[in-house]
Amino acid sequence: MDWLGWGVFGLIATATLTAVLIGAQLAGLTRLDLPLMLGTLLVADPDRARVAGFFIHLLNGQIFALGYAAVFAAVGASSWWAGGLLGVLHGAVALLVIVPLLPGVHPRMASERAGLSSGAALEPPGLLGLNYGRQTPVVTMLAHVAYGVALGLLLDPS
Repeated sequence: MDWLGWGVFGLIATATLTAVLIGAQLAGLTRLDLPLMLGTLLVADPDRARVAGFFIHLLNGQIFALGYAAVFAAVGASSWWAGGLLGVLHGAVALLVIVPLLPGVHPRMASERAGLSSGAALEPPGLLGLNYGRQTPVVTMLAHVAYGVALGLLLDPS
């Protein structure tokens, strides 16, 4: 396993994914603010939460990069298209499983059932994150495909 590559390229791929998501948010394509969403798991103040969330996201990106590296090592090869396919799988799990489950564990996120009357600061993302905008699933999927392509190109499976 290419441990140095995993460490360095995992950060590069995560930075790519984060740049796509933040750029799409700033362009008005989505209201999904992943650093805020992750950071408010731990910190109530939105500005501090974004900083904490950024580092949580980097850590998560490293963990997922380890999974990608393990798949590439098991197969014995890596390529941009294999990374992209893993990115599609990764994005689908994020949109269909992780994001919809967040209201159940997030202390500052409303649920579909309770709504904002619960005093929560964040609205629930809903299935595919659609509560944050119609383009959110597309943007999220593109970001995860870019992440996978970056790792597929950069990681050495040997």
